[in-house]
Amino acid sequence: MKPSIPKGMRDFSATEVAKRSYIFDTIKSVFRLYGYQPIETPTMENLSSLMGKYGDEGDKLLFKVLNSGDFTQGVDFSEEQSVAHLATKLCEKGLRYDLTVPFARYVVQHHNELSFPFKRFQIQPVWRADRPQKGRYREFCQCDADVVGSSSLLYEAELVEMVDEVFKRLKINVRLKVNNRKVLSAIAGYIGHPDKMTDITVAIDKLDKIGFDGVKEELLSKGLQSGDVDKLYPVLTLSGSNSEKLQKLSEILSDNEEGQKGIEELNQILAYVGDSADIIDIDLSLARGLSYYTGAIFEVKAIDYSIGSISGGGRYDNLTGIFGMPGLSGVGISFGADRIYDVMTALDLFPSAITESTKVLFANFGYKESIAALSLSRQMRKAGIASEVYPSSDKLKKQFEWAEKKGIRYLVFVGENEINEQAVTVKNIVSGQQAKVSFSELVNFIEGNNL
Repeated sequence: MKPSIPKGMRDFSATEVAKRSYIFDTIKSVFRLYGYQPIETPTMENLSSLMGKYGDEGDKLLFKVLNSGDFTQGVDFSEEQSVAHLATKLCEKGLRYDLTVPFARYVVQHHNELSFPFKRFQIQPVWRADRPQKGRYREFCQCDADVVGSSSLLYEAELVEMVDEVFKRLKINVRLKVNNRKVLSAIAGYIGHPDKMTDITVAIDKLDKIGFDGVKEELLSKGLQSGDVDKLYPVLTLSGSNSEKLQKLSEILSDNEEGQKGIEELNQILAYVGDSADIIDIDLSLARGLSYYTGAIFEVKAIDYSIGSISGGGRYDNLTGIFGMPGLSGVGISFGADRIYDVMTALDLFPSAITESTKVLFANFGYKESIAALSLSRQMRKAGIASEVYPSSDKLKKQFEWAEKKGIRYLVFVGENEINEQAVTVKNIVSGQQAKVSFSELVNFIEGNNL
């Protein structure tokens, strides 16, 4: 049998893990800077916790897990039933689709232990039964920060600043697209179809992919009239500065109280964020189809590399109500680490030093010499310098090639002459330079990167 893994899932080499850890550590450091605390939730949740939280399209992408034991008992397979219907009978659990819904469940389940507003971050994998393609995987890692227990727009502004700080540290140029679900609801009313809010937002969310003609075709299939859909175009394509767009929108939605409230919230966020406003682009075509958003919504795009959104989030006022705790408002942001990795790889943004595991390799010239090398390698490790001793006295060329392949910077020779002189020969594999260094000075020499 030829070994393989499911489509849309990946193995990660040591180099890839080091680069991913760099992304995770950078994001964590910013989360902690703003007072967010880490939690973790299980890989699987009860399907009752997941279904109905992501809209009809999201429900279709849930990976469902067969019940253990005699899970077919009581199921009539003789009837003609859809796969989705059978799944409800055979599956009670599912892999988490995102980290936000499990977080809402966590908050309700543990609310007596928490102090509100409660700020948490979570970095764990999620799963979606999607069609794999460039930048889209079935298993991927999300890096979420959320705060619940407050409706203050200060937290929206805080998330904007965190996005700005994370991507500055990663050296990725981004645009942060911002909209508001209240505005989208008002737009649905403006074109005469407030009852079609979900259909309209799902279609608008695809505008970048299928264009306005595609959006119009989809909405016509949902029962909207051509003239009503055409009223969307000038709204979705408003131009000018952020403040100019909102002013024009305010005039269009002048009779809609909900729309005015959404515009007011967007203006307030812009006023709060200071210099981070430079990355914001008010985008009225931004819809984010997830049905639990109720206020501001965010989506981050890389400027210098074409890929889907690399971060996104928004305000959700009713999510915890589904789990029995109404009236608890929250807002959050999620960083797509896998897409961020793809962007940084394509643009060569990873620092070279992060892939370095072993810094020093001691060449092996035989039994007596390897004992001396082992003693010196212990001194290296005590000083916090990653080091290894080559396991056998192979030809020096083979040892050198092994070190080069592993990306080791220094090759240290401890032969008979070096033992007699109590001084090693250190070779920088990258530059080819080498120097004689006494046993006692070796640690300081390596720490100082003197070669």
